[in-house]
Amino acid sequence: METPGHAAGSAASPGVGLTDLALLAMAIIWGVNYSVVKFATEVMPPLAFNAFRVCLAAVVLLLIARGTRPSRRTILVLVLLGVLGNGIYQVLFVEGVARTRAGDAALIASASPAFMAIIGRLRGTERIPGRGVAGILLSLAGMCFVVWGSGAAAQHASGVSHATAVLGDLLILAGALAWAMYTVLLKPYTHTIDGLQLSAWTMVGGAIVLGVAGAPDVVRTSWATLPPLAWGAVLYSGFGALVLAYLFWYRGVRVLGPTRAAMYGNLQPVIAIAVAWLMLGETPTVWQGVGTAAITGGLLLTRT
Repeated sequence: METPGHAAGSAASPGVGLTDLALLAMAIIWGVNYSVVKFATEVMPPLAFNAFRVCLAAVVLLLIARGTRPSRRTILVLVLLGVLGNGIYQVLFVEGVARTRAGDAALIASASPAFMAIIGRLRGTERIPGRGVAGILLSLAGMCFVVWGSGAAAQHASGVSHATAVLGDLLILAGALAWAMYTVLLKPYTHTIDGLQLSAWTMVGGAIVLGVAGAPDVVRTSWATLPPLAWGAVLYSGFGALVLAYLFWYRGVRVLGPTRAAMYGNLQPVIAIAVAWLMLGETPTVWQGVGTAAITGGLLLTRT
């Protein structure tokens, strides 16, 4: 959600700065997280895993948050936004990953920048130059290539039905739309509120949703019998993906704007596919290769 002047300034600042490096680290953390989530949801109920990690992240962020707290009204707004971005989105994300291939989920989630650009354009708050539009369309085309071939690949690799894989894809796509709306609506607050405060109160909103939705599964889960790797997955996905990477994300949104920051998130599929191949045995497909090339090209067009 940039003013025209801010957008021009960002586009005119070539080179790799601290914000770019932070967003690259974010992409790595989130790229690995797809395989971590896929593994975790195979050894415990998805809602139980999601509720535990989001509540863990909320507690950690509240404990380390420093600086002056926002007003009560602002806190309420941030919590409500967190219901969308850290609650509804996380439900769609984890339930989607549980049903489709981790690499495909990462590629489909790359639709977020296109949604952000459309929302920002409709709201009159963001202006994207022609090269940026071309990059967004190229990334969106890459996502379509993956959806085209994901069902058959999932069925061949793990016996998942075509309908289940497509449902997972659609849940991830709906999550991408929810994340885009959340990011655009949150953008004004990134300029006036400390990143830790922002992360903490929006995560509280997500914890409320997941705490309620996941409570039955949390109670039924035998936590004491979970393997050590499952606990490692909870810690990585709760602290690494929802605390550290989110702080990097909010910095990127504040400095570069939501659409350009989101394009760095499109590096996730490259990482996610490689990690899923090594960790889960998900052999890359031709459609994933075409989609990855299109998404990477879209990032380069948008950021240069």
